Amino acid sequence: MPLIRRALVSVSDKRGLADFAKGLRALNVEIISTGGTYALLKEHGIEVTSVSEVTSFPEILDGRVKTLHPKIHGGLLAVSGNELHTRQLQEFDIEPIDMVVVNLYPFEQTIARNGVPLAMLRAAAKNFKHKVVIVNPDRYAGIIEEMRTSNNCVSYATCFSLAREVFRHTSAYDSVISNYLDKLEKTADPFPELFHLSLRKEHDLRYGENPHQRARLYGNFNSLFQKLHGKELSYNNIVDLTSAANLTSEFDEPTVAIIKHTNPCGVGSGKTLGEAFAKALATDSKSAFGGIVGMNRPLDLEAAEKINEIFTEVIVAPGFPEPVLELLSKKKDRRLIRLAVDLRALATFEIRSVPGGILVQEGDRTRLTKDDLNIVTRRKPTEEELKAMLYAWRVAKHVKSNAIVYARTDRTIGIGAGQMSRVDSAKLAAWKATEAGLNIAGTAAASDAFFPFADGLFEAVKAGSTAVIQPGGSIRDTEVIAAADDNNIAMAFTKVRHFKH
Repeated sequence: MPLIRRALVSVSDKRGLADFAKGLRALNVEIISTGGTYALLKEHGIEVTSVSEVTSFPEILDGRVKTLHPKIHGGLLAVSGNELHTRQLQEFDIEPIDMVVVNLYPFEQTIARNGVPLAMLRAAAKNFKHKVVIVNPDRYAGIIEEMRTSNNCVSYATCFSLAREVFRHTSAYDSVISNYLDKLEKTADPFPELFHLSLRKEHDLRYGENPHQRARLYGNFNSLFQKLHGKELSYNNIVDLTSAANLTSEFDEPTVAIIKHTNPCGVGSGKTLGEAFAKALATDSKSAFGGIVGMNRPLDLEAAEKINEIFTEVIVAPGFPEPVLELLSKKKDRRLIRLAVDLRALATFEIRSVPGGILVQEGDRTRLTKDDLNIVTRRKPTEEELKAMLYAWRVAKHVKSNAIVYARTDRTIGIGAGQMSRVDSAKLAAWKATEAGLNIAGTAAASDAFFPFADGLFEAVKAGSTAVIQPGGSIRDTEVIAAADDNNIAMAFTKVRHFKH
């Protein structure tokens, strides 16, 4: 258990520092400090010694060199009870430093601010059996209390825990710097040689996908999706509301999506969100029960009143005006989430764990216009069919593969998701539309990947679609195109696939 008599303090995050330093002085701990930290302690009337007084050497190079000195690092690295170390400390007039209180400048905000004492932190943390190293201001009160009750000593368990925090802190800092330098290298490869993940814990979740699975949220999700009301978000809520926000961001006009288990039950667009919601709900009102509702406009009162009539787990929107918030907050458990960022502006990676590693890919941000389409059939689509094809295509991108979507220019009519056979997805989408009392005749059908045989196309024809959009690229494309021509179907190839696993 290190006995704390002398502490070196130099922090960027000065939360709680003055009270902590007063607590140290009350326990007769000498404090050594530098720069802004030294000035702050002086302002609070706390007795403090400057590093320059200890080293007999001034800070130089704009503060880049101040603690890099044998009288500092010798005091940190010396092992208590080691006879050689004790003799050398006496020989060179070096006093041990028992505690280090340091945290690092926020590199991502200041980009390489001067005076970052990384080496000092790591050196002291490696010697954690004999030194106390603190990077987290939230630990101050507990450390003071432990010292008060243990004659200025700190336990091995606490020292070990603090050392772990130090190496997490410095590792995260190194990752931020490395990622920054990777961005400076102008290459066509978006993936660095080492893929660094530096994500802080946001909070524990009640459980994961299922109650027997533990889960935790990392990163800055809560700053992008701000909870305004309701119960704590679950693991599945977070996944689903992200799906809703990503889907509605595909559209420029007011659009609403209702999500269940990451798949859309229905999507609708209109002049108002109320109109868009009615169209989305009509696609599959049965499955919409207990779903996630997302939209790409601040939620207005008219739409809020319609949404309030059905049971929803989460509503996610760019804004909730006060009357809307007041209305929807009457249901205490329903989560209201404000989307605080334009997702289309975020360059994101998608990450999935596999045994022994992770898979990393760029987010699927491809967005097509009618000019990107290759019409491969004799009959060309009408303007209305083109709009319906693109609408269906944008939705299909967010449906689990194999995906088939029947749509008009402003709404989905039937959605078939996640079937092992593309033919079954086409049948399922048609059956869902029939169950909802919707007419598929004249719709456009979108397939997220190519039709490997003409049978999937025949299902769309049988259902009533008059236009089809698909990637193309099958060895049987000629057969599929011929089948479309035989049935007077207009078909477009995109040369883009949207598998979603």
